[in-house]
Amino acid sequence: MNGILLRLAAPLMSFGEHAAFHYRDTLAFPTRSALTGLFAAAQGKSREEALAPDPHTGTHPYAELRFTVRIDRPGSRHTDFHTAGGGRPHKQGLRTSSGTHRPQSKSTLITHRVYLADAVFVVAVQGPTPLLHDLTACLEQPEFAPYLGRRACIPNEPLLLCGPHLDPISQLLYEVPLSLATPPRSDQSTVPLTFVWEDRPAHVSAAQSHRELADLPVNFAPTQRLHHTRRVWCTTEQLPATLYAAQPPISALTDYIHKATP
Repeated sequence: MNGILLRLAAPLMSFGEHAAFHYRDTLAFPTRSALTGLFAAAQGKSREEALAPDPHTGTHPYAELRFTVRIDRPGSRHTDFHTAGGGRPHKQGLRTSSGTHRPQSKSTLITHRVYLADAVFVVAVQGPTPLLHDLTACLEQPEFAPYLGRRACIPNEPLLLCGPHLDPISQLLYEVPLSLATPPRSDQSTVPLTFVWEDRPAHVSAAQSHRELADLPVNFAPTQRLHHTRRVWCTTEQLPATLYAAQPPISALTDYIHKATP
């Protein structure tokens, strides 16, 4: 399938899987839920309508997308001690899981929120070509500002590396510049990077273990959020060390974008 390439980089980002109430976790890589929300925001869709099913297919259009993540820089985990809702009048503060407001004596919610600091991911998004063209246009001129998991996590530029490409996986493996934390050694011809595959790659046997993630969005509505599980496979791939982009990587990324754009 054709695909587009995204570069997700920011001082902070967070991709919760079991995030709820007082503890907001993060996975070590972008979730399908976060990526779907990014596209829905770029297209100007509200949380309530983002996953509305198509009357002809019975599924929302994002269900046809497939994601492959390359982890250039895993970043480091940081936990923020955070309070929310304190000092607000009753019935203007936080709600409980049932939709009612918290008692005024318990209006302040203390939370721990986990972030990835200084991480970089490159994501191949494969799917129907018309949808990819629409997403490309919307990411270049988004209706709502994009963010990486939480509103305060604004992505660095460039976000979109390449519009619809015939072979986005080969671009991940052999073409897209690497944003590594440290440069390869002079004697290295390849560097090992972790890949997260939504579809089991051909070089991975059926017996190899997979991971179950609860990040497949079914409903984004604030009081009706629901996610199902999906499978991913994690592998280590050897990439050419010559792809390393010295800091700051903007020059190498700009050259790649000009090369990849028809």
